[in-house]
Amino acid sequence: MSKECDFCGKKPQTGNLVSHSNIKTKRRFIPNLQRVRHQFPDGTVRKMTVCTRCIRSGFVVKPVARKAS
Repeated sequence: MSKECDFCGKKPQTGNLVSHSNIKTKRRFIPNLQRVRHQFPDGTVRKMTVCTRCIRSGFVVKPVARKAS
């Protein structure tokens, strides 16, 4: 899975892990990415890697669930 949001382009950032004694070591802040189905305005459906903020904001339009026959 790619570590970048397909809508907003959010990707991992780097920073410092700071201990109680103020020793700093490098760490990564990885975004919360989910693989969801997205329906485009023309009706096509495709799986995309999207951050949870884009899902919550309404950028992702989930397709209508199919009826069981």
